[in-house]
Amino acid sequence: MIKIGITIGDINGIGPEVIIKALSNPMILNSFTPIIYASYKVLSYHKNIVKESSIGFHTIPNAASAVDNKINLISCWNDNVNITLGKATADGGKYAKISMEKALDDIKSGSIDAIVTAPINKNAMQQANFPFPGHTEFFTKGDQKEESLMLLASDALRVAVVTNHIPLSQVASSINKDLILNKIQILNKTLIEDFGIERPVIGVLGLNPHASDDSTIGNEEENFIRPAIIEAKKSGIMAAGPYSPDGFFASGLWKKVDAVLAMYHDQGLIPFKALTFGGGVNFTAGLSFIRTSPDHGTAYEIAGTNKADGASFRQALYMAYDLVRNRKDYFESRENALVRREKKSEGLNA
Repeated sequence: MIKIGITIGDINGIGPEVIIKALSNPMILNSFTPIIYASYKVLSYHKNIVKESSIGFHTIPNAASAVDNKINLISCWNDNVNITLGKATADGGKYAKISMEKALDDIKSGSIDAIVTAPINKNAMQQANFPFPGHTEFFTKGDQKEESLMLLASDALRVAVVTNHIPLSQVASSINKDLILNKIQILNKTLIEDFGIERPVIGVLGLNPHASDDSTIGNEEENFIRPAIIEAKKSGIMAAGPYSPDGFFASGLWKKVDAVLAMYHDQGLIPFKALTFGGGVNFTAGLSFIRTSPDHGTAYEIAGTNKADGASFRQALYMAYDLVRNRKDYFESRENALVRREKKSEGLNA
């Protein structure tokens, strides 16, 4: 069975609740083996909030001891934790960080096959001296990668972003041709290897209104974005643009591509969330392992009310499972093709 590690996220938010709700359907255990990185006390506290759930947790010392058809729990701490629902606290950041670090260690050692992360709060993480803007940057550094790619995916739409969690005032000065080209290359690679699309088509958005109208409203399109697209095309990648973002989505052109590359966070995520109606999953492309998360945050305003919907987290679990299988199938297929080619070559030389 594929082993999926689940990080607890902010214990003061809805993360534990959506984890419990997503895992409450026993049919989910037929697909993969979940391993939660948290503590029994914290999960029990939140389970009391989700009164309709009757799930149990199987405590294990390490991922190698995980039992199929059980919801496994690795206790990452034994502290008596102060849970302050709906508040950003140092403890909320501290235990989210511990959970993430343990899962990262296990994915790097090969003890688990994928990671699904519950939401964290950036303020709480900063209080816990977490030196990264978010999950994406943490796992990118932990995987010793120079770059990764934030990709939001649903059945109908995939949107990636060139810049992640930075102020809007810094976006224009942060993009350049090499960065955009690198993101196009990562996106193309993940569409082939992880999503099983043989010849993906990528639509690239402009930065400025109307994609600058031939440099009358800014010049980033002509200086950086278009040259990156041209170079990507020369290497065989089917990239097109830069498109005016509003017209691209309003006209339905997004339906004709396999993925969209936006220049900054809200440019991509606002239309994605509007079009997918909460059915999306956040995937960090470009890593040596699979990491997904739901497309929502800690939702402090409803924490502890039993109103959180576990659908997006369940989607994140299933997408992690699918991506692990797709990547495995891709590399097995490529390896088999190489073996066949070598045997054919040996026969010709005999």
